[in-house]
Amino acid sequence: MAEARARVVISGNVQGVFFRSETQRASEDYDISGWVKNKKNGTVEAVFEGEEDDINAMIEWCWEGSPYSKVKNVEVSWEDYTGEFIGFEITY
Repeated sequence: MAEARARVVISGNVQGVFFRSETQRASEDYDISGWVKNKKNGTVEAVFEGEEDDINAMIEWCWEGSPYSKVKNVEVSWEDYTGEFIGFEITY
């Protein structure tokens, strides 16, 4: 399988609803490394690295998000894989 990297911006009601912590938990299910953070404009941004199929599954997960979130959109930008991450972190 091919290693890949995606930058994802999730909009909707995604802050204050445990979206970041649930994303971190889901990243373990899909063996994804990278990070997730809240942005000042009310969106959540994440970078996912791993196998392309796992990243696609993680992107699909983002459309559901945490139980209390209401996702309106998920923007995906594919980037070059770097292998720079160990694990998955919530950043600020």
